[in-house]
Amino acid sequence: MTDGPTATRAFRVAYDGREYAGFQRQPHATTVEGTLLRALAEHGIIDRGDGPTHATPPGYAAAGRTDAGVSAVAQTVAFAAPDWLTPRAFNGRLPGSVRVWAAADVSEGIHATHDATRRTYRYHLYAPARTAEPERDHAVDDGRVRDALARFSGEHDFHNLTSDETGTVRDLDATATRDGDLLVVEVSAGGFPRKLVRRLVAAVRAVGRGTADGSLIDRLLAPDPVPGEFGVGPAPPEPLVLWDVSYGGVEFEVDPEAAESARVAFGDRYRDARHAAAATGAIRSRIAGPDRS
Repeated sequence: MTDGPTATRAFRVAYDGREYAGFQRQPHATTVEGTLLRALAEHGIIDRGDGPTHATPPGYAAAGRTDAGVSAVAQTVAFAAPDWLTPRAFNGRLPGSVRVWAAADVSEGIHATHDATRRTYRYHLYAPARTAEPERDHAVDDGRVRDALARFSGEHDFHNLTSDETGTVRDLDATATRDGDLLVVEVSAGGFPRKLVRRLVAAVRAVGRGTADGSLIDRLLAPDPVPGEFGVGPAPPEPLVLWDVSYGGVEFEVDPEAAESARVAFGDRYRDARHAAAATGAIRSRIAGPDRS
């Protein structure tokens, strides 16, 4: 392990979750946390283990455990770090799909999971507005979506939207903002039971499309369990991003070089995804179009 003075430091981590089996390290899968710990081992900060079995630095914890396919811009890990471990230094051992871009010196004993005061997720739902083209695929009525989100907002027991058996009472803020064909659903709370955001989005999408009415929300929030055949499965994970995590009195300082590295890396990944989408879109258009010869 690296010698020298250490201080407890929190790091902001952005990642493209599409190629990872979630954040939390697993014995036989590639995860974001395993990637971070491997980088620390390569830096000599922790003992090198076998795959994801690396030790963790003193005081190590992360803000949350995102599912497979879920991305983040403000995942936060905190631990006792050597003075030289800046975000740009951290990135020297990380792939382009994981970038550290800001850091803050924090008090010793802070716990990145338990001391987070607010977490915010954004789900980028492909949902064209139902206006001039009501028959358009996946179109939604924005008013119905916002009404459904308003019903979910406030303190409720969300036991019908998660497999967790405890910690299901949460105080949520849920809103939506139109961005072209995307409806950006933002949900904030102190913490979230398993898959709550994705199931909430699935319910809101059903109401917005008109395949369910507003009574679905009331039924999901009622004390009685909803039978499995009438339950709501989670929306796909890829459009979901851990957008922000707040800590009282902690201000993160952006590392300009590391932030630029992240901008370039994610710009490249966005371009590649757009190219892939253009190809599949062209295939769809050719099959659906008048000229099929």
